[in-house]
Amino acid sequence: LSAFPAGVEGIVQAYSACLPHIRFYGPTNFSPIVNHVARFAAQATQQEAAAQYFILLIITDGVISDMDETRQAVVQASKLPMSIIIVGVGNADF
Repeated sequence: LSAFPAGVEGIVQAYSACLPHIRFYGPTNFSPIVNHVARFAAQATQQEAAAQYFILLIITDGVISDMDETRQAVVQASKLPMSIIIVGVGNADF
């Protein structure tokens, strides 16, 4: 991740770099990635100076398969310095 600049420009560059390597498949489980990023955010709170904020952007073409687990992960993450943005693309019922 350090190969990309900070900010929105870095997000766009990282997305563009990953796009050719993406393979779509299911089920669509969000809780593992929410928990993974939450661990980074939790570690950041242990630092003396709160200098990091995490934004998890999930772009999905499917309905969430693990809704209960995802809901629980989001509630737990709500106490941390992070935001979660989920964008649905395609014809699925989001």
